[in-house]
This record gives sequence, C-alpha cells and structure tokens, in this order.
Amino acid sequence: MADLRALFSSNDPVGSSEAFTNREGQWNLVASALQEHLRHTADPAFDVEDLEAPRNNVLVFHGVGGIGKTTLSRKLEASLADAGDRPAQWGAPAWAGERIVPVRIDLARSTGTDFEQIVLAIRAALAELGRPLPAFDVALRQYWEHQHPGEPLEEYLRRGGPASRFGRALPQQMQSALSDVAQALLLPGTVGSAVGQVTGSLVRALRERRQTVRALAGCARLADLLEAEPDLDTLSFYPHLLAWELAQLPAGKKVTPVILLDTFEDTDDRHRDAERLLQRLVWLMPNAFFVIGGRNRLQWADDALQGQLDYTGPAAWPGLAPRAAQPARAAGQGGARQHLIGDFSETDCDTYLAHRLTQDGTPLIGPDIRAVITQRSHGLPLHLDLAVARFLEIRRTGRTPSPADFDHTFPALIARTLSDLTTDERHVLRSASLLDAFDLDLATQAAGLAHQAAARRLVERPLVTQDPYAIWPYHLHGAIRTTLRTADDHTEDRWTPADWHRAAERTLAALGRQWHGAGGRVTGRALLVACLRQGLRLARDHRLDDLGWLTDAAFAYTDDSIWEPLAPTTHTPASPGAEPQADPDTPADALAELLAAITRRQHEHRARTAERLTAVLDTGLLSGELTDLSLYYRAKAHKDLARTDEALTGMRQVAEAGGRLAPRGRRGMANLARIRGDFPTALAAVPALGWKGRHHRVLGHIWFPHGDIERAAAAFEAARAEAEQHDAPGERAIAQTLLALVTAFADPLRADDELALAHQYLASLDQRATTFYAAVAALVRDAGTDGDVTDRAAALHAESTSAGLPWLTPLIETAVAFHHAVRGAHDDLATTIDRLREVTADGDFAYYVDIATAMGDQPQHAGSAVRWIDDAHTVREHWHGLIIARQDHLRGTQ
Repeated sequence: MADLRALFSSNDPVGSSEAFTNREGQWNLVASALQEHLRHTADPAFDVEDLEAPRNNVLVFHGVGGIGKTTLSRKLEASLADAGDRPAQWGAPAWAGERIVPVRIDLARSTGTDFEQIVLAIRAALAELGRPLPAFDVALRQYWEHQHPGEPLEEYLRRGGPASRFGRALPQQMQSALSDVAQALLLPGTVGSAVGQVTGSLVRALRERRQTVRALAGCARLADLLEAEPDLDTLSFYPHLLAWELAQLPAGKKVTPVILLDTFEDTDDRHRDAERLLQRLVWLMPNAFFVIGGRNRLQWADDALQGQLDYTGPAAWPGLAPRAAQPARAAGQGGARQHLIGDFSETDCDTYLAHRLTQDGTPLIGPDIRAVITQRSHGLPLHLDLAVARFLEIRRTGRTPSPADFDHTFPALIARTLSDLTTDERHVLRSASLLDAFDLDLATQAAGLAHQAAARRLVERPLVTQDPYAIWPYHLHGAIRTTLRTADDHTEDRWTPADWHRAAERTLAALGRQWHGAGGRVTGRALLVACLRQGLRLARDHRLDDLGWLTDAAFAYTDDSIWEPLAPTTHTPASPGAEPQADPDTPADALAELLAAITRRQHEHRARTAERLTAVLDTGLLSGELTDLSLYYRAKAHKDLARTDEALTGMRQVAEAGGRLAPRGRRGMANLARIRGDFPTALAAVPALGWKGRHHRVLGHIWFPHGDIERAAAAFEAARAEAEQHDAPGERAIAQTLLALVTAFADPLRADDELALAHQYLASLDQRATTFYAAVAALVRDAGTDGDVTDRAAALHAESTSAGLPWLTPLIETAVAFHHAVRGAHDDLATTIDRLREVTADGDFAYYVDIATAMGDQPQHAGSAVRWIDDAHTVREHWHGLIIARQDHLRGTQ
C-alpha cells in the first residue's frame, strides 16, 4: 500500500511501502498458506521422499518480545483444533473436511524443551490416529532403548514435557508396531520384545527384499536409519520416517499436522546446532505445515548460512526469501512467508526504513540516518513513522537531512500514547518511566497514589510488556520511556522539573521499602542488586542528596563477596529539557563510583582499584561510613599490591573509627601481622573478631603456615559452616577453596573432592583471587606427579601478576617447592627457594622460605625473623613430614 503523504511530499517521485498487519490479517495468512499446502500435498505429483524439491511448508511470524506472538500461537492452535474457539471475525477456513492435527511446542529456554521432546510431542499428538506408524515407531523404540536404558517411556511422559499434553497411547502403539514387525518376521514372542533383535532382523529382511516386510520395503531409507548409531543426530532424520508413514495412510485416515513452534529465538546459539536439527525436521516432513514464532526473521533462505545449516538459499526456501531474491521457478508457490508483527528488530528497522522511501529503486534514507533512527526507536513502528515524516519535512525545505536531525525523541509519540489514558494512568506512566522495571506496588508508590487500580489498568495496555519471571515483571516500551523522560509532552498536566524530582524521591523511597521488606527471602540478594541498580541511577540522574537506604544497601552488597555487576547507567537528563550531568559531583555519583571500583577490582589491576578509590575519597562527598568502606577496600588493594605499610594504615583507620567495618579492619590488621610473620600477634586478635571479622578463616590462615593441617582444615570447615549458617555463599566459597588448598598438602584424594565442591561454589560467583587459590590447590594436589605442575605454576604466576596480585607469588612458589621436594629434585628446589627469598625480601611472607627449606630438610636460614606460635623445630617437622607422606602415597599408587 502506498504512503500518500510520501507521494505528495515532493515534486520528486518517491516510492514507499507499508509493512503492518493485524490479528485478523495473520489468521488470513495462516488460512491461505495452509490451504495452499493442502493443495500441494494432494497433488499426485507430490512425493514425500523427494529431498530436493523446494520447501514451502513454513510460515513465520516475528516481532519483539511481549508483542503477542505467543498469544497468537495459542489462539491458532485452539482455532485449528476446534472451530468453536476461533474468533468470529476470523471467518471459516476453506479446508472443510480435511483433518488437521495442531501441535504447539514452546521452545523457550525456561521450558527446558529439547529436540528429543519435540519429536516425541509430534508423534504423541498423532497417537489420536489410533494406530502404530511402524517405520517410525520401530526406529524411535530403538533410539529410546539406546538413550534411556531401563526408563519406560510411560514414566518419561508422565513427568511432563510437551509430549505429555497429548495422547498417552504412544507407548502402546510403539510396542504394537514392534510386535507386528516381529510377527511379520516370524520371530519368537520372547525375541519380539527385544528391540535390537527385531531391528536387526528387519534390516536383513529389507536388504533381502523379503515379501514378509513388503509393507515397509517402500521406505527406501528405513534400513540405513535403523543401522545408524541411534544418537541425537540420527533422531533428527527420523521425521522422514514419520512423514513417509503419514503418506501411507488411506484416504479416509489422512491427517495434516500443523506444528506451531513458539519462542524460536531461544534455539539460537553461536553454532546454530539446535536450529540445524529443527530445520532438518521441517525439511524432512514436507507433508506437515509449520508455523514458527520468534523475535527474528528466519535466515534459512540466506546463502551465507551454507555450511551452518543443511538446507539454505532462496531455491530451497522460496517463501522465506525476500521477493527480489525468489527464483523464477518459485513463482506462484506461496510468495513471502515471513511476516513481522509488533515492534521491529534492528535489522528489520533498517530494512523497513530502507524500503519505506525509495527513489529509482535506491533507499532515500541513508544508512547513517537509518542507524540513528533505529537506535532511538527501540523498534517501535510509530517512532519509525514519525522519523520518516520528519525526513520528508526536512527534505521539503530544500535541506539535506543529517543524522543529528534524528537524534531526539518525538513529543508527538507521547501525545498519541497519552491520548487515551486517564489522568491517574498518565501519572503512573510518568512515574514508572523513572524505573527500568516495576511491579504494581512499586509503580503505585512511585506515583504517590493510594490504590493500585490505575497501575493495574496501565500494565494491561500494549505499551507495557511483561516478563513473569523477573523480579519486577513490567517495563515500558523503550522508545516511550525514553521520550517521556527526555521530551516535553505538551499536555495540560505535564510535569515540571520539581514534579520529576519529587517523583524520583518517592520512587527511591519505594525501592528502599521493597528491599527492606524482603527480609530473609531466598530472592533477597537478587532483589538487593536490582534495587541498587535502579536506586543508584535514580539518585545520580536526579541529584538526590539524601542517599537513605542506599548506604545500608551498599554495605549489604559488599558483605558477601559475590560481586554481581551493578553497572549503573550513565547520566540521563533528570527531567525534560535538562542537560546531561558531567563529572561526578554528588554523593550519589561518589557512591556509584565507589561500588563500581570495588566490583571492577575482580577484572582490573589492583593499582587501578587503589587509584579509583583514592579519587573517590578525594571528592569529600562520601559520608563517614562510606568513607570507611572506601578506606577498607583501598587498604585491601594495597595489601594485594604488597604495599603492607599503606595497607596497615588504612586498616587501622577503619578499626579505630569503630563503625560497622571495625571488625574487618581488625581482621585486616591480624592478617597483615601474619603476613609479616608475627603469628602470636595475629592469634591474639582472633577472639575479638567474631563472625564479621571472619575469625575462623583468620585462624585457618595462622595454622596453615605452621604445617598443622588438621587444625587449619578444622578452622576452614568451621568458617564454611558459619557462612552457611549466615546464608553467605561468597564466604562459603572462600572457606571451601581454602579448605581444598590446605588438604591438598596432606591428602590429595580428599583434596580432589574438596576442590570439586569449591569449583561448584565458585561457578556462580565472580571471585578472581579465590579462583587463583583453587588453581594453587590443584598444583599442590598434583605435586610429585607428571601433571605439568611447573608449567601450570608459571602460567598462574603470570596471570596473577598481571591482575595486580603479587601476594600470590610466594604461595605459588611454595607449591612448586613442595613439588620439587616430593620428587627429590634438590637443584630445582634450591632454585625455587632462591626465588622465594627474592620475592619475600621485604619481609612479607618470609615464612614461606622457612617452609620451603623444611620441605627439603635443608638448614634453616639463619636470618629468619618469623615469630612462630610453635617452636621452629616443630614447624619444620610438620612440613617435612608432609613431604614424606606424599612420597609414600605416590609409591603406593604405582
């Protein structure tokens, strides 16, 4: 359909096209395509075993999330299954008398549907035929016995999944098919229950062209499929057998499966492995009709995918190719089979804009302008339309449009959005635009209303999308939200800057109430992080000086060493007409930078962390407690950088301040005393530390250098138990990793188990230093073997050094010394001890030199200043005893 506004905008001829459809139009597309499919499969020339003919048995609806693709898919399934569920305006289809079997399968990752379940669901839906489909059923039974030995199919279906929605007669029909084949082959009854013997006999009969199996002999590829390894790849070719069996049904029993695959975008992966299996399913069942719903256009007709998928190009999929790319021989075979519904993807935005205005077949809107419009539109078709209108207006003035002309929002978009909303709904909408996501309670409190009715009505409108699995299920369309916050809507009840500021204060307070109200819920940590992300952005963008609950949330965030990325967004204008903020100059800015520096230290050099924290402290914008937080983590960075004096100064400041971080400051001082080899001072500090000072962990760090592995392990086990008691997974992972490290010196078999558990705990966390501890534990576990210990140690040393963690170097060298001592490699041990003396020359971790010499039973260095709790002789006996025990262990395993 031509755009008349474009046509009359200029004396120059401008071509245009439209691309919008509606629900009734989508039903008409399905009805038309399905009718054409039925005519095609009824043609005597149609051959279900033809693997070279183009495929036109698929229809695609694509669009952005939340636009109604799933609802449409469900309505199509219901309408095809029962005419009574069909909306009256859709009208009756033209295939009266044809038997249609709809099979809807949701491919969303949350459903856990895999390819095996898809194949089972299709076959289970066809169980309503009331008869086995022998070629397919025997092959599927063979696959099942191989992949699920001892697991009855009935039990599998009973547990749920897409196949469980359909008939439960599938297992009986499969067994019936197996028995029928056994009987045809004249096999004994006991043999007939053994699928392997049946399929083996069937293959031989097919190869020998016996008359007893003439019913199956017409399936040319059955024998090859039965001989193939029954794995997932082979299963993906079984749909050919299902299609063949459907083609053998007598005229009165014919059925056409209509398979609706929803949420197709969740099959996406880098190598298109899942998509390849699904495409194979579609190709091998040319007598079935597929309706695919997803966020993106199917690319099967793109020649560039050759090698990634089995069947590609416009010749293979004429209905999926752009009209210009369809081969001449596909004319009259369905035309375009891909239809956009709702919002546009970035690719579709660009395509739409390129084709919307053309001149002599060339896009009038250039790629640079299209890119800006696409980014600003968030896929909203209305934004694209307004941008096209603006392009025409500028062009009509005689000026050439530029990208900068489109780097803004359209007040007209908001005017149209607000036009049919009530006053309260508009109030909630503006308040909700301050939030990335919200629920009814949060939106209502942000708006300052007493009742949720307006919020409830708002979320039912199409400008709000929903994710039921998110913490806050609702969010505004990106283009609408951006425009609300950055453009004057010119309505009578529009907000002033003061209105926006008060709304931001209400919203920040509401987020705080939600976080405090979480209590001990399982989702408490996730809610904390979500509230911090939104709260920090609100406080920054609207320059809110009273941080309130954000201070408590910041301490809660740092308590457990999990380090989820907060990544508060960059400054956006606080209200329409305001300018973006420049450098951090508010308490909220300083807090955001403080948390970002603490979190990013897992991915930055510790020197960079110290610099960032110093810069935050220099602003003077942090409160007393937040200043302590910054001082503490800067002191930790100094400790990691081997700047022991600076670290001790910072820890002492935090401890003497007496705030909530004082126990951590005292722990830091105890650890620094231990690092300097003053173990009695470190031990004396433990009783005052408590849980907040991680007393058990400090104690384990003290006993470990003494070679008292039993007491060190007990301390780390107690630390892990206390962490579990306080629901602190980050601390639990640290304690478990340290437990693996110390046990690795005494018992490599136990260490293997402890290390596996440590990796399990660390998998969902972001703790780089703890991960390095785990790597050292693996080195010690493998000490004395040919496990490439020295090369791995060198790589670990390089990696930890580049991360700004030189304090790990003495521990890594000690692990290498342990390895050489166990192997009796005295020269290598001496070299390692020399390196240890060099890296501990400043006195930090000097006790590792004494430990390494004890391992090799070499004389103790005369200048040792280590203050042991036990006497030095006992410490040496402990470490040398561990070497002898490992040597005995390795001899026992040979």
